[in-house]
Amino acid sequence: MENLNIYADSHEDIEKVRARLKMIIDDEMIAKILGEDFIKNMVEWDELIEKRSKEPFTLVILGEFKRGKSTIINALLGKELAPMNISPETYTINEITYGRVQGVEAVFDNGKRMRLTMRDTTRERLEAREKFFPGKIEYLDIKDNSPILKEMRIVDTPGLSDLDDLDKQVTDYLVNADAVMYATSALLPFSESEQVFLGSHIQPQRFSMLYILVNMIDALNTQEDVDKIMKRFEGIASEIVPNAFVYGISGFDELARKMGQKRPADKGTREFYESQFFQFELSLKRDIMLQKDIIRTKRVISMLRQMVDETSAKMNMFYEMSTLDKQKLETVSQEFESEAQKIEQALEQKKPLLHLSITEMQQQAEQWMYEFFAKLRKSILECLDKDENGEPVYKAEDIEKFFYPFLMEKVGEAYRACIEMHREAIRKTIETISAELAQKLGIADLSEVTQSTSVDRIMMSMNKNVTRSVMGVKLFGTSETFPPATMTSFSQILKKKKQTTDIIDIALENYDDIRINIVNDIKLVYQDLETKAVKQLESICKYQTEIGRKTLDHAKEVSSEFKYEDVSDALSTAMSILKEPARILAKYDD
Repeated sequence: MENLNIYADSHEDIEKVRARLKMIIDDEMIAKILGEDFIKNMVEWDELIEKRSKEPFTLVILGEFKRGKSTIINALLGKELAPMNISPETYTINEITYGRVQGVEAVFDNGKRMRLTMRDTTRERLEAREKFFPGKIEYLDIKDNSPILKEMRIVDTPGLSDLDDLDKQVTDYLVNADAVMYATSALLPFSESEQVFLGSHIQPQRFSMLYILVNMIDALNTQEDVDKIMKRFEGIASEIVPNAFVYGISGFDELARKMGQKRPADKGTREFYESQFFQFELSLKRDIMLQKDIIRTKRVISMLRQMVDETSAKMNMFYEMSTLDKQKLETVSQEFESEAQKIEQALEQKKPLLHLSITEMQQQAEQWMYEFFAKLRKSILECLDKDENGEPVYKAEDIEKFFYPFLMEKVGEAYRACIEMHREAIRKTIETISAELAQKLGIADLSEVTQSTSVDRIMMSMNKNVTRSVMGVKLFGTSETFPPATMTSFSQILKKKKQTTDIIDIALENYDDIRINIVNDIKLVYQDLETKAVKQLESICKYQTEIGRKTLDHAKEVSSEFKYEDVSDALSTAMSILKEPARILAKYDD
């Protein structure tokens, strides 16, 4: 269990680290020697950390359109506050914070604000008044006196209809979120795009608090249906975001209950979704009360650690260069430019290593899929039986409905497994190559801080591209929805009814083509992965070269303007100042 005692003095430690870093920024001699760009970067870091430290605990609710996000927020607050049933074209981001008096203001992209009434937050009213607005609405600032808002800010976001069109503003809110609620629908169980979003945007950030809310449970007919849906969501969530809490709820029913309005008819499942909402609400309030400061502190410490590491690496490199005499510095500069011209060739020489590594990953993925299809074929054949005349009898229940979604889901699981297995291998390969290139440039200290922190951005294309290519395999004109299906349950479904059909024959006839197409898709995906990995290496190399060149140029200016002793003393002082922040932050290492 995590030792929370180390965070008892975290605020004091954070201020100590910031104070030490500020000593570097405020020292006139150090600032002159390090240069305007260097100090400006440190100031920007500190301003961002200051903002992050003082912002209220932020809970962001995400999800695709028509998942009932606003209804869930209103159910939490116990009142109709967040605008509901807004069309995608006019949906705004809504920041909901505490205020003694309820009110709403539109905040525009030019910084201007306009007071609105709560009635004005509906689609029709916003559209009617749009021509009178002084700019484009950036977000609605909604105030309310609900007790839970004393502990946090709630951000209601537009629906995420397509990952490629993910709004930058929503992305910024997500990056700065302390906790996330992701709304899904029991009527549209975990689409592939939802799974990709969770795997590519949510999972990499490792939120301490992540809730997946399966909304609209009240629309299901029986508890058996509820159990099946929940089992599906919990199973998929455990594969993608294993730290998530999954609850089956009805936002509409809970809002009606709290407001004393007529509730949806009870189909025998109300006790379940009512208790689930209560558990979700209790967990949310308890965890916010007990952990909100720790969660925010962790994210601030992470930012400080990155700031200290980057500053230290650049300063070490600058120290080595700036303390050289003019002649030696000129020689180093010439050597650097000579190596910079050769670096492209050096990178080309390293690409076969990357190619070999990713080819091995591709072969591993292909083997996984061959094993998957072998199991699939066996599962289908086991459903065959003979009647009294020796003719095949198919035990099936709407195979056409379940086979395609089954294939989609299992392929998705396969690629998520590949991503997890290969993420670390990709990171290490890129890290090794870029470190060697940095060594050739003589800037080895930059090799760690210039690593991309989001190999996941490369990896996400694997899942997205593959699922699209699988969706292109039109088997029998079937639906592209995704009902629950696993290898075991698929066999059980097939055996429920004795129904003569040619669906299994069609499946077996198409078996080889489907398998070949999927394996070919794997090759294309890994080719794309290799292309993106190469681009990432080239980007890192370019950044390292630019930093090295700027540092050398600045070192020349410093050597001409200042005495060697003054430069050495100032940089030694700056590096000594950095030792204390590094020591303080070390105790928070995982």
